[in-house]
Amino acid sequence: MLVRIGNIAEHVGESVKLGAWLYNKRSSGKIQFLQLRDGTGFIQGVLVKNQVSPEVWERARQLTQESSLYVRGTVRRDERAPGGYELDVEDIEIIQIAEEYPIALKKHGVDFLMDHRHLWIRTPRQRAILKIRAEIIRAIQDWLDGQGFTLVDPPILTPSACEGTTTLFSTRYFDEEAFLTQSGQLYMEAAAMALGRVYSFGPTFRAEKSKTRRHLIEFWMIEPEMAFTEHEESLRIQEELVSHVVQHVLRACRDELNTIGRDTAPLERVKSPFPRITYDEAVELLNREGMPFEWGEDFGAPHETKIAESFDKPVFVTHYPAKVKAFYMKPDPARPEVVLCADLIAPEGYGEIIGGSQRIDDPELLRQRFVEHRLPREAYEWYLDLRRYGTVPHSGFGLGLERTVAWICGLDHVRETIPFPRMLNRLYP
Repeated sequence: MLVRIGNIAEHVGESVKLGAWLYNKRSSGKIQFLQLRDGTGFIQGVLVKNQVSPEVWERARQLTQESSLYVRGTVRRDERAPGGYELDVEDIEIIQIAEEYPIALKKHGVDFLMDHRHLWIRTPRQRAILKIRAEIIRAIQDWLDGQGFTLVDPPILTPSACEGTTTLFSTRYFDEEAFLTQSGQLYMEAAAMALGRVYSFGPTFRAEKSKTRRHLIEFWMIEPEMAFTEHEESLRIQEELVSHVVQHVLRACRDELNTIGRDTAPLERVKSPFPRITYDEAVELLNREGMPFEWGEDFGAPHETKIAESFDKPVFVTHYPAKVKAFYMKPDPARPEVVLCADLIAPEGYGEIIGGSQRIDDPELLRQRFVEHRLPREAYEWYLDLRRYGTVPHSGFGLGLERTVAWICGLDHVRETIPFPRMLNRLYP
């Protein structure tokens, strides 16, 4: 039976067999050092020439970067080794001698690495990021499941838009036009009226011609919706979820965070409650800090970064003007020109990671919004039904997975947060 490197600590003093790839190799005359990886971790294999057969020594000498092999040896604890253990190699069975590997152990340009993304993800840094991504997903789902949310899968092909059609990919659906979803929210609202608390987790698509470090064309969203839930309770749920996720990653991914060189001190402070400011206060802050801003406009990346600099935790910006937000957001009864919404802005310049609101529950007001936003009534008739048959106060939010991964990992660009990023000028590989 093969042993995994990730479990190697359980086999100290034992002779084990690994399936591995050669990440790197060096030699000092009568000793060969093989850096081996198997997807669960890395370990150094040590061959001493006079302790193995000539055939085994020669097989090791033939190995090239990313060659695949089975290797047998005895596990030894060594505090000097990166993972704390080494393997005294006894035998090698070569599966394949890899051809000359395109990604050498040196610096390459971003375009070259993106062209070879299918190979780039094998490197320690990229592997660590993808492991952290998986733990973030695990933490989100575990927390939501534990709070009584039910996972519901919305469609990817939709007949109408959630927030207008200007950034949608259209396709033919037999004799009709359909769109790749930009959000599962409307369907989650329907599911919430059946199940109370629900969430979706899946891919979404935005045909935005953006080249910023925060944008992908295809990205993943977690979208909870909650019946009988008003704005304030939704904010509490959001901050508790994000706090749980960050603290889980700090516990579960120490090795991976070290591999990517993440300073964890800012993450240690991410515990609920989070600070809150209104849109009005954010506008005042920007103008006070020398960044002129007109009330009624939406914030861009520089504005979000400036706002975040005043806080050492994620910060909620609430009560945006209705005209810059989606049609389904509920107006503040005390001030109808703003809506009961919030964007959660991450610290360290990572921008909005959550957008959410209380939803309109008045059928007449929703009909009015259809007219104001020039939405085809027939395409949204089913959505109006949710208000006609047992309407209740309800709220929801969407958490962008890739931006959250970028923030927690401290990455410069979201392209590293997903195995195969889709960007404005990249559909390969």
